[in-house]
Amino acid sequence: MSDPKNILITGAAGFIGSNFAHWVAEHEPDVRMVVLDALTYAGNKDNLAGIPEGRLEFVCGDICDALLVDGLASRVDAIVHFAAESHNDNSIADPAPFVRTNVQGTYTLLEAARKHDLRFHHISTDEVYGDLALDDPARFTEETPYRPSSPYSSTKASSDMLVRAWHRTYGIDATISNCSNNYGPRQHIEKFIPRQITSILSGIRPKLYGDGLNVRDWIHTEDHSSAVWAILTGGRAGETYLIGADGERNNLEVLSVILEAMGQAPDAFDWVRDRPGHDRRYAIDPSKLRRELGWEPIHTSFAEGLAETIAWYDSNRSWWQASKEAVEAKYARSGQ
Repeated sequence: MSDPKNILITGAAGFIGSNFAHWVAEHEPDVRMVVLDALTYAGNKDNLAGIPEGRLEFVCGDICDALLVDGLASRVDAIVHFAAESHNDNSIADPAPFVRTNVQGTYTLLEAARKHDLRFHHISTDEVYGDLALDDPARFTEETPYRPSSPYSSTKASSDMLVRAWHRTYGIDATISNCSNNYGPRQHIEKFIPRQITSILSGIRPKLYGDGLNVRDWIHTEDHSSAVWAILTGGRAGETYLIGADGERNNLEVLSVILEAMGQAPDAFDWVRDRPGHDRRYAIDPSKLRRELGWEPIHTSFAEGLAETIAWYDSNRSWWQASKEAVEAKYARSGQ
């Protein structure tokens, strides 16, 4: 068991990390946070707005900066590592930033955790397991062999292996979580769900890759946050926990729910060519997490969670409108 009171959160100006910081601020009033984020295109300091200043210190910097990381690590008792380059399409176009951030950055943080004897939790992805056939009843478990299929998932698999090695070789108190696809507020509009929502809000027809049958296992980011905290405080050292909420849906189904919720016709979208190496199906078996730590999701209605997400993007247009044109122009150049 762990009871951290001062935590370093990497990448918490991004989507999942910022939602975790908000969750901690709301549910753990005695915990103080230091956020380290490089503010790349997917990071936005405004994502942390509303968290009391006394609860959070923001540091703009690079997780590969060993001196900076060491100085911050000396002031905390745990590291929660969200920071990553995470967009598959970008990793195909230019893998170099993914290798640097996801591999070198994780190594730098692990060395700091080793030096200062810190609790370390690493946020990973279900994409390290490759994909499943659409007609396969199996789901990923903690024992599923790794079969990454993109530069992004390969670098995340590499970082997972580093964490395991630093636990076994150096004895650091480390855990890993591999999560299914998150949705909710503050997600960059290049991602599937917010791209569809903001397109409709902007009067642009949504776009759907390939045949639309690719399946993702969706979880609300608030549920992901509560699961990460459960693992950070109760997870066994050296263990991996899969986080999921039994939310399998194909992309066409997800888009259909969005279209209906936003008053659009069922066919009010355009088909575009599939992206290279597009995994067919992800599915998480979260039995270990639920059995060992008693965790359960609270957002059990996908339609209600999407309605709340749509309302957030509608009410926070200033957060995304300035970047919408550039995002769509980038996709248009690739035929997507």
